[in-house]
Amino acid sequence: MSRPRVVIAGLGDTGLLTAIHLAKHVDVVGISSKPGLVSGQELGLRLARPREWARDYRVSFDRYRRLDGVRIVHGTVSGVDFGARRLELTDSAGAARSESYDALVISTGVSNGFWRTPGLQTEDEVEAGITAAHERLAAADSVLVLGGGAAAVSSALNAATAWPDKRVDLYFPGEHALPQHHRRVWRTLRGRLERLGVGLHPHHRARVPEGFGCDEITTGPVEWSTGQPASAADAVLWTIGRVRPNTDWLPGKVLDDGGFVAVDDYLRVPDAPGVYAIGDVAATDPLRNSARSRADGLLAHNIRAELTGGSLKPFVPAARRWGSVVGPQRNVLEIFDPAGRGYPIPAWSALQPFIVWRGIYGGVRKPHSR
Repeated sequence: MSRPRVVIAGLGDTGLLTAIHLAKHVDVVGISSKPGLVSGQELGLRLARPREWARDYRVSFDRYRRLDGVRIVHGTVSGVDFGARRLELTDSAGAARSESYDALVISTGVSNGFWRTPGLQTEDEVEAGITAAHERLAAADSVLVLGGGAAAVSSALNAATAWPDKRVDLYFPGEHALPQHHRRVWRTLRGRLERLGVGLHPHHRARVPEGFGCDEITTGPVEWSTGQPASAADAVLWTIGRVRPNTDWLPGKVLDDGGFVAVDDYLRVPDAPGVYAIGDVAATDPLRNSARSRADGLLAHNIRAELTGGSLKPFVPAARRWGSVVGPQRNVLEIFDPAGRGYPIPAWSALQPFIVWRGIYGGVRKPHSR
């Protein structure tokens, strides 16, 4: 008797983990526009120390031991037929093909700036993009970071740490940055930014040029819709949270008003039997917290339960963002809990293989030489 087939559209952080949880129990087919994991996490580390970032966040699929039985297709999703339970895609050779499924997981994520894009890329194209952004910042005497979220704070802190002679300024629209985290997190990181000499500029909201997608590093000046004089820098990072869900291939009936995938408490897509959504693309709660709340294991359980007649578990999102904000600093990774308390993990480079590679991913082989 053949095993059920689960197709996972999108193998970013959450889609990858969902595939790992399911691989022992069902046949899994993963669709990825990238040749391996290219995480959207830890932008500041990626910009300032790309080799260190790549160790944890850019990993070829064949290194994951628990993906050995997963068939991975390098391509982009182009459509779906819910009635026939068939996913349409274009592979890396440009050929149209389809994949039938018993269950479909939508984890295509969002586009956000130059570091999270949905397009098909080769290994060389991924490398070139990461290197170009790093070299652009390295060559700048001054860096202006726009935005108040984790990507902005991380970028400012990591740039100031890596290049202490640069002028780094962080502009954000509110009274304080990190509004989706507990206030304690901003108080902690604000002190570190100030000690690094980062200029902090609250109550500044950038005027985005018409037609500009915030998807490249620019040169100033930046004009402010809040009335302040324009500001200039050699390199401007537009980390202002203009996320766009990668859902152009889906029918409007399964999307909310923002274009995100509507789901119920069990991460199922209403009116689409056998279809689920997870990660930044899923409209689970106002913060779309299913990725950060590690719902991948819960989703795998619910898929197996529906396929075998078991009981489902509801997803309960965290009220605030939590986790790492600025990545490892001096070989210490600090994790903030939902109440804003920080928990430092020292000697991170030594512990990371055990906590992440073995504990979370179930085993990761040594990297290939690049």
